[in-house]
Amino acid sequence: MTGNHAKLQRPRSRRAHDKVLDSAIALFADNGIDATSIDSIAAHSGVSKATIYKHWSDKNALCLEALGRVHGLDREPPKFDSGDLKQDFIDLLNHKPPDDQAHLRDRLLPHLIAYGARNPEFGIAWRTRVMEPARKQATALMDRGIGQGIFPADLDKVVGLALLLGPMLYKHIFRSSTPQPVNLAEGVVHAFWRAFAVTSPKKRK
Repeated sequence: MTGNHAKLQRPRSRRAHDKVLDSAIALFADNGIDATSIDSIAAHSGVSKATIYKHWSDKNALCLEALGRVHGLDREPPKFDSGDLKQDFIDLLNHKPPDDQAHLRDRLLPHLIAYGARNPEFGIAWRTRVMEPARKQATALMDRGIGQGIFPADLDKVVGLALLLGPMLYKHIFRSSTPQPVNLAEGVVHAFWRAFAVTSPKKRK
């Protein structure tokens, strides 16, 4: 294949990829993940099954990428480096997926929970995918705090992650059935500081 021909093929392949993702998201939201087959996604998108399987190994792989798109995981992650470490933690915990996909996330959530419960391997893969960016960013912020002398060198970062991210998961899971505290992220970070900080946070000059 010549270089020019390869360049012509890539946009077409990208369009097919996006059409499949859009169709998968729509069908998962309308019918559920279990009830949506690769055949139905192919028919809805107009992309052949053979092409779909060139892009994804199976439905779970396609589902992971489709759900990742709805949750903004296909976008460049934000950077939290304002010079005020405490504010960076608060901004991280307040960060949420794109608002323009909120209606789809709400429709997909019950299907996602049910599918993950019936398919433990998928559930683990999804939780890892959606939580890993926040885990990495929170760990980097804790490391920065250790480097600045705000937190002790022996800070247990596993416990730190649980204390920081656990309340935000609780808020997400029970947001429609339980009254939510105002300024939860600020409260979580202030509690984290009281538990672990050895000095007051300093703004970077």
